[in-house]
Amino acid sequence: MTTRFEDGYRGLTAVVTGGGTGMGRELVLQLTREGCDVAMCDVSEDAMRETARRCAEAGHPGEVMHRIADVADEAHVLAFRDAVALWRPHVHVLFNNAGVGGGGSIVESPRSEWERTFDTCWGGVYLNTRAFLPLLLAAPFGQVVNTSSINGFWASLGPGVSHTAYSAAKFAVKGFTEALITDFRLTAPTLRAAVVMPGHIGTDIAINSGRLHGNDPTDMDSAALDAVRSRFAAQGADLSAVSDDDLRALLLAGAEGFRDNAPMTAADAAARILAEVAAGEWRILVGEDAVVLDDIVRADPWSAYEPDFMETARSRGALDALGD
Repeated sequence: MTTRFEDGYRGLTAVVTGGGTGMGRELVLQLTREGCDVAMCDVSEDAMRETARRCAEAGHPGEVMHRIADVADEAHVLAFRDAVALWRPHVHVLFNNAGVGGGGSIVESPRSEWERTFDTCWGGVYLNTRAFLPLLLAAPFGQVVNTSSINGFWASLGPGVSHTAYSAAKFAVKGFTEALITDFRLTAPTLRAAVVMPGHIGTDIAINSGRLHGNDPTDMDSAALDAVRSRFAAQGADLSAVSDDDLRALLLAGAEGFRDNAPMTAADAAARILAEVAAGEWRILVGEDAVVLDDIVRADPWSAYEPDFMETARSRGALDALGD
């Protein structure tokens, strides 16, 4: 560990966006277990209450506060920041973790869904970094930890899936964080920045994203399901004989499978992030699939979007849990 984290996270104050589920929840649990006080935000009050309940039930020494905040809405972000400032005089670590999927195609996806995804995944990082700068600068040292993705260096989920909004946002997060390294060195030497690039992690992001965009399979009407059939047909899959109820079940099973069949759990991902940040790393690949993909894309970026790229990745043990 660096001298900045010579006692780990004990006695520090952290902010975690998207702390209600997935990696955000695990960051809160593991930080409070170490004795770090954590302020979290999320769009789900129930999810945050569950995170806080788990911390209390486990007897973690770190304290928890939470506020509803949509990280894409600056008024929400500033209100959250103000609540944190009343709770603690400064913040040592800001984990810009909140994210959402959706807006896959700039041609076919609704503009509202595309921009909602981009504004959450990129805008949330930007707005929270700006908002919490005074509290980070007020601490003896400050650390900004921004969650990008493997889609911050590989803008794809394979040749059969459009993935534009999320990928564009995660590329922006990666570039922004790397630029902060020099910016902070010149203008705010007590601050550091780190970019996190997880691979396939077992979270509910697919389920939560569908709910946020109004595409929860359990609530989709016949018109929405026909649109799904059309998308699958364009990829060569004929679902015309599949009933609406069976298609809803199929879509839900796919979202649950993304979580349950992932090669790395959210808990293991959070542990890796915390360890690497404490060790002073600024470029953090999370999961063996992230390491493999980073290596392949760097070695031959021209092939990254060719149809046979998935075969290359799978030959090295990456992306096995994703469809074509």
